[in-house]
Amino acid sequence: MNILLLGSGGREHALAWKMTQSHHCDQLFIAPGNAGTAQLGTNLPIGVTDFAAIRQCCIEQQIQMVVVGPEEPLVKGIYDFFTHDPELQSIIVVGPSAKAAQLEGSKAFSKKFMQRHQIPTAAYAEFTAENYEAGRSYIAAHSLPVVLKADGLAAGKGVVIASTHEEALAVFEEMILHKQFGEASNKVVIEEFLTGIEVSVFVLTNGTDYQIIGHAKDYKRIGEGDTGLNTGGMGCVSPVPFMDESFMQKVESRIIAPTIRGLAAEELTYHGFIFFGLMNRHGEPMVIEYNCRMGDPETEVVMPRLQTDLVALFAAMDNGTLADANISFDERACATVIAASGGYPGSYEKDKPIEGLEQAAAGKDTLVFHAGTRLQDNTVRTNGGRVLAVSAYGTNITQAAEQARQSLSQIRFEGIYYRKDIGYEFEV
Repeated sequence: MNILLLGSGGREHALAWKMTQSHHCDQLFIAPGNAGTAQLGTNLPIGVTDFAAIRQCCIEQQIQMVVVGPEEPLVKGIYDFFTHDPELQSIIVVGPSAKAAQLEGSKAFSKKFMQRHQIPTAAYAEFTAENYEAGRSYIAAHSLPVVLKADGLAAGKGVVIASTHEEALAVFEEMILHKQFGEASNKVVIEEFLTGIEVSVFVLTNGTDYQIIGHAKDYKRIGEGDTGLNTGGMGCVSPVPFMDESFMQKVESRIIAPTIRGLAAEELTYHGFIFFGLMNRHGEPMVIEYNCRMGDPETEVVMPRLQTDLVALFAAMDNGTLADANISFDERACATVIAASGGYPGSYEKDKPIEGLEQAAAGKDTLVFHAGTRLQDNTVRTNGGRVLAVSAYGTNITQAAEQARQSLSQIRFEGIYYRKDIGYEFEV
């Protein structure tokens, strides 16, 4: 079949890499894609929320499946756009309806959903400009640290962990009164800070049945030892050693299964990935957040370990046979290390020529996924804050991370920065 993949990051390159291994994939188109995806299919200059252009592409290229990488088109209703169009409704769309995508698109919606279905999560309250003073009082009486979240999508920047009441009140004012994130911060969710280790579990579901396709731990902070500013993720490892059978049984029985039952009970149409952002709190899993798509850089370790045909899984999701699918994994560990532009996550320069890609990719058991890159005059150039994700296999996380770093050390561009301690707490 002809497949259209929406997105341009490392997640999309990893998905493209996995899908092109399937005999079900005839032609792959990526919109807009990057220099890496161009090696696997045809990049198209179409924005991920340009539904009219996406529609035209699907008709012209006889697309039979659309895989949605990022969250914005999902929250804006691309699934509904396809299902309500007579010329598009036969196309398989991998992604939830707009209503179901509120699990990611609205922090308040997801919190209420978890409460309704007794899914363990942090205590919270929500406030708007109308009850602003009540919010200030709530913050002043709250234990520290306290977490403030813009309700809507804020490009990964809408969460602040405040260590003082003064900081929390200033952030609250900035979000609500000064519209720091526009409409996304019209409502602010304030919740207790959970201590523990963050991990992620990934599920493919049709809204009734599901399959767990992987789990991972990512590293959000820019600095080694998990210091400095939050980023979109500087590296990732899988499998996570403490996520043994006992822990995963808790995740499945207390979180995944009740979530899927909740979707069905509330008649929320969901055909796609669910990303469960979890906190391991003294061996007990709690939900930090839902995302309605795969994560980045988690995809860059989950896809290399998944041995099942991904396109076949999407077809099973669509035709009702997902429960019968056999999921198998590469037993090796996988680690990915992100190469970022100098200055990221603050201001950074683009358009730096990248050297050493072929040498890095030639490393044993190494994969180089492009994130923020573009191709100009046969030269790959930087085109984002997170530029590349170098993934590698190993017998354990330490070996995988070391292999990824060795391969990454062969890549050069002006200002290149990467953490050298990904997987540090699992060293053997």
